[in-house]
Amino acid sequence: MNLPGESRARLADLLVESLDADALTEIDQLWLSEAKRRRDEVRAGKVKTIPGDEALRSVRDSPTMRYEFHPEAFETLSADDI
Repeated sequence: MNLPGESRARLADLLVESLDADALTEIDQLWLSEAKRRRDEVRAGKVKTIPGDEALRSVRDSPTMRYEFHPEAFETLSADDI
């Protein structure tokens, strides 16, 4: 995306807020609540964010991931995918 980070965040907020809560399943509503909670924690500075490529590298380098999943599954992922 070519939008600056702040603009993408605002767009994401608008999309989330536009969801019709009545049309969501219970699981969707729980995920929506979780997404809003995480968003609020980031905005309040309660959590530290990390770049997507760093997060993917951490997952790829994890001993648990190495033994439970095929590395090829992560080869096609990039920071743009998350």
